Amino acid sequence: MTDSSHCALRLALSLADPATADALAERLRPELLAALAYRFGLPEEAVEHLVGAEPARMRAALTADPEEWLIRAAELGDPTVGRALWEARYRPGWDIPVSARDRLLPVILSAADPRDERWYEDGGLVEAIEDEADAPTLFFALTSGFPRLIGYATAMLGPYLPPPVMLDAAAAVAELTDGNGVASFVRGIETIPELGDLGHPWFLDVLRQAADAPDPVAFLRERRPAGEWTDPAHVRALLALRSGNGPTVRPDGLDWELIRREHERLPFGQETGRTPDFRVGSRLLRLVRWECCPADLVMDGFREAPEDTARSAELPFEALTMPSKANRWRLLADALGPGIRAGRLSAERVLAEVTPAEAVLVSLPYDHEPTRKALADLLGRLGTDPVNWLTCYARIGRTDGSVADLIADACSTDTRRTRRTSWPRPSAAQFPASPPENTRPAFLAMFQCASEEAQIAVVPHFDARAVQHLLIYGDPPPAVREAAVAAHGVPAQVAMAAAHGLGDEKLEYLLDLDEPAVDALLFHDPDLDPSERKRMLAGRLRGGGIRPVPGELLAVLDDLSVSHDRDWLLAGLESGDLGVARRIVDRVRLHVPASRLRLLAAVWERGGPDAVREILAMDRLPVTLRRQTEKLLDAPDGLTQLRDRLAEEESPAKLLAYLSRSALHAEEQVHRLLGEGLEPPWSALVAAQNAGTLPAGLLGPLAELPDCPRGLLLAALTSPAVPAIDWIHDAVKSGKLTPVDILTHKAPARDALGSLRRCGDSGPDAPGLEPVRERAAGLAREHLAADAEAWAVCLQLLPTFAGTLPELLATAGAVTRVHP
Repeated sequence: MTDSSHCALRLALSLADPATADALAERLRPELLAALAYRFGLPEEAVEHLVGAEPARMRAALTADPEEWLIRAAELGDPTVGRALWEARYRPGWDIPVSARDRLLPVILSAADPRDERWYEDGGLVEAIEDEADAPTLFFALTSGFPRLIGYATAMLGPYLPPPVMLDAAAAVAELTDGNGVASFVRGIETIPELGDLGHPWFLDVLRQAADAPDPVAFLRERRPAGEWTDPAHVRALLALRSGNGPTVRPDGLDWELIRREHERLPFGQETGRTPDFRVGSRLLRLVRWECCPADLVMDGFREAPEDTARSAELPFEALTMPSKANRWRLLADALGPGIRAGRLSAERVLAEVTPAEAVLVSLPYDHEPTRKALADLLGRLGTDPVNWLTCYARIGRTDGSVADLIADACSTDTRRTRRTSWPRPSAAQFPASPPENTRPAFLAMFQCASEEAQIAVVPHFDARAVQHLLIYGDPPPAVREAAVAAHGVPAQVAMAAAHGLGDEKLEYLLDLDEPAVDALLFHDPDLDPSERKRMLAGRLRGGGIRPVPGELLAVLDDLSVSHDRDWLLAGLESGDLGVARRIVDRVRLHVPASRLRLLAAVWERGGPDAVREILAMDRLPVTLRRQTEKLLDAPDGLTQLRDRLAEEESPAKLLAYLSRSALHAEEQVHRLLGEGLEPPWSALVAAQNAGTLPAGLLGPLAELPDCPRGLLLAALTSPAVPAIDWIHDAVKSGKLTPVDILTHKAPARDALGSLRRCGDSGPDAPGLEPVRERAAGLAREHLAADAEAWAVCLQLLPTFAGTLPELLATAGAVTRVHP
């Protein structure tokens, strides 16, 4: 059975009355067993053994929580069922299979009778556990009631286990075997030399002594340290840590001192692979992620893997100043922000002691106000003297000292080193702009923490690249921005426009300039509102008034890729500017007759008939249109006649005719209409659909549009030519369609069922399905009643039935009435 068949079967059993549902379950017993086996990830024979022969139990299993059902099965303690559950991968949502082994195995082992020999058969569960032998499985084996599994788990996990747990395992074996199993355990280990001493040199001697003791259990328990590693969750966490599989948080109540002792016994990271799930990598990196990890363990991790530890742990300050094999830049980038924000690192101390200054400056958390203030206090020493600032910039990348050392050196006049009076190695602005590189990021970040007075004094001495970086990637106060523009002129504003994603405030500032070179660059910004492109190509100024579209913008139109930027060119369709119109006509083929007339009318309104003559002379418009328009150019009411023709072409009837022109290319016609700025004539489209004259191929493209009216959406539901894709879900979500509409109108029936299922799987925003369920139940009662055979026929017809769900129900009922 397929997933959709399972869904239909579940729906039928839920809609039928209990007696009919039982009869249907008996009638479709093989299909129902297959569905249950699919849901629980078990062999059909195992499911049949568990649910029995009663249809009611089978139906209950179909709607039960699968994990809880499997747990109840595990509680039976049946060896055959337990072995099947070991392999089970159930489907919580009837789709993606998942394993519940971690929850099922401890229940199976707890309910099992270790004396039942079936557990030990070839291919049985005990053998399967020993073959799997990953750390989680062996942990459950370690805490089970099976001496053989306890001994096996102890042998495999020995180096990972603390001494108290080793003694607990030995005591459990002794208790379960009346003391006889200890000697056997020792002999088993001694026969496998590669097991060695299990990571505990003392352990085998203690076991030998216990085997000779009058009471082996008491002997072993007397040697166990009290209160250590008594919580199974703590032991499981340690095993996961040792095998490289977690956990990411410290279990509640786990004493750090116990972790320290384990680290001293076998340093984390020195484990060797003893289980199939063993992963290489630093265990300390996982350990240091635990909250409140002691500093000594963090420092051990830092010495082993400094950069990774810096990303994972709360580094103490001394880690930032001690020699290490770390890349200083990556280390500081990972450590300074989190440490300063959390209050573990003092910003003042970082600025005074951590090196090098450049790496510190690019790693500081500048959104942290105390950090900005601490740096601003240091920068106060530079004052408003541009020489100090320029000297500081020149020396950022050359100093090995701290930020405080850098600033002190830049202010010092008692030196033989050159003090800068101009920008070192000046560079031009970049087009397009790119983020600061080399020492520029450090200087830009530092500069923005200086006083406004200092910024205003120094910014005139920036090179063009630094000005561009400040205006784009910085956030200067308005007075500083004005000082930069006053000193560097319009080129600074043009350079500012050479980046995308500037943010609303900066974009508005640049648009308000009405500067042609700036507008030409902003035109390329994908975040620019389309209305702004339309305004630019119309020559309308933000400050009021209108101008001919400047050459800078016309040059942009010349360079646009028509295949990618057609919409940007067509933003000037109604501009009326002759330069814009010439480029549109030259570069774009206008498909909709109304679009050509809109362009000509706009050119005439703005430039008169002579401007229209220039457009016609390009010989790029259809011959008939050119001849008709040429006759109007000398007429007194020529523009009026042109507008009348435009109104006619924009009428719903004409637009409908355009959309209906080619049934084979309906989607392309719709896209062309929308691409040239026209809306579908919805009223005419609905009327054509009601009259039966709308081409069937139009329904699909129209249904995908957000403004499509309900009448056309209902028609699209009934059309087998319109696939059931996202448009149905979107229409239901917007409220234009309801699940009842899908039930009533969607064909074929299997697609309707799939669409309804998707509506129910839409999460918290899913529409209410109770009305459609009531409607479906009413139709089922009307057509199928209590006839289990009719229900079965309905399910058999579903995969190939071409009609709607109500038609399917009516057909199934009719078939069984005719052929009882």
